[in-house]
Amino acid sequence: MELTLLFIFILGYVAITIEHTLKIDKLIPALMMMALCWTGIAMGIDSVATWFDPETSTLQSLSEITHEGRMLLLENTMLHHFGKTAEILIFLMGAMAIVEMIDYFEGFGVIKKMIRTKSKAKLLWIISFLAFFLSSIIDNLTATIVLITILRKLMDKPEDRMWYAGFIIIAANAGGAWTPIGDVTTTMLWMAGKVTSAKLIEFIALPSLINILLPLLASRFIPAFKGNLDNVELIEDQEEKTKGKTMLIIGLGMIVFVPIFKTITHLPPYVGMMLSLSICALTSEILSNRQITYTDPDGEKVVAHVKGPTMSALSKIEIPSVLFFLGILMTVAAMESVGMIFNFGQTVNSTIPQSVFITLLGISSAIIDNVPLVAASIGMFSDGTDAKIWHDLAYAAGTGGSILIIGSAAGVVAMGMEKISFFWYLKNISLLALLGYLGGIGFLFLVS
Repeated sequence: MELTLLFIFILGYVAITIEHTLKIDKLIPALMMMALCWTGIAMGIDSVATWFDPETSTLQSLSEITHEGRMLLLENTMLHHFGKTAEILIFLMGAMAIVEMIDYFEGFGVIKKMIRTKSKAKLLWIISFLAFFLSSIIDNLTATIVLITILRKLMDKPEDRMWYAGFIIIAANAGGAWTPIGDVTTTMLWMAGKVTSAKLIEFIALPSLINILLPLLASRFIPAFKGNLDNVELIEDQEEKTKGKTMLIIGLGMIVFVPIFKTITHLPPYVGMMLSLSICALTSEILSNRQITYTDPDGEKVVAHVKGPTMSALSKIEIPSVLFFLGILMTVAAMESVGMIFNFGQTVNSTIPQSVFITLLGISSAIIDNVPLVAASIGMFSDGTDAKIWHDLAYAAGTGGSILIIGSAAGVVAMGMEKISFFWYLKNISLLALLGYLGGIGFLFLVS
């Protein structure tokens, strides 16, 4: 059974990794391997010797349980994992919708006004810190898109923008690692009860800052960042959009409010996100001043419905990404249920130091998507809330993907927007990203 599940996972993950070569979206193999893994367990349930109980994080023997009892256990376990996965997906969909509402009113245009320099070196620091802090509130993918769009307003030469885009990738991934709402992996750890907001920020903020500071300091020796921008006017011609600024403040404020809501109420984070979404939706509908007109009451009733910001935002949610996460998380849950991940975790603990394992895991996330790596790690270790391993994992998985351009969502979107080749990034940016990663994780291990 274990070999069958492992074969399905490896085959599916290879298909995900080479999606551009196969020209098949990664959500398809993700959903397929999820279905095949759970089908394989159901078909061979009588041959399963042990079962991992997600409630107690222990393995239990199935030797004395009947076929009907095993099927009931399978159904309950699937329901448990689907519920936990749904919490993450609903949370992410709420955050995506709020970001789309901000964009509907061009709220991110306010950020453009922060650029007040033509110095290439100063611009690099400004853009990098904007990416670092913006991605700590919204996801690193959106932060990357927003800032690369701003770059296109500032410089004409694609070869210049590629250098800045490389630093945006590093900064966005570093910024997403130190808050529970900044990256999918930290959100997973937070919602699984492995980390708290305050401790995550306390322990990871400084290593994440080091992660981008070291490459920025090294940029002094890179010719691409010397001199001034040529023939480009600063962005000053847009009159201030009051609605956009209002929506930006309310939207980002409502996202930041979610961890506060959880701390006060102790309710799951998705409840707070739904409250924040409803407040943002109400605000956006009021700001949009939509008109709904009717014909004369004596005639045929006709409603002229104008599509508002709420429906527009919901229609732009990246459903393929949501389904991809569903497939990945439920596949890992299937492997966890038969004890594979727990047993692997026990083997790791007994053979190599945790610090070495975490460091290698972060580097691996440059090749393998960090979502399944974190999902698997949650099932491997039974350490309590805010244990050192969870903070180390949050940093490593969140920032390690910067080492290769294909290692993070921020890298992939920058690759597409600026036509950055894999080998150009490997030659010019990877060593800088590795420098930042090792500096941050070294500091993390040193002080903890």
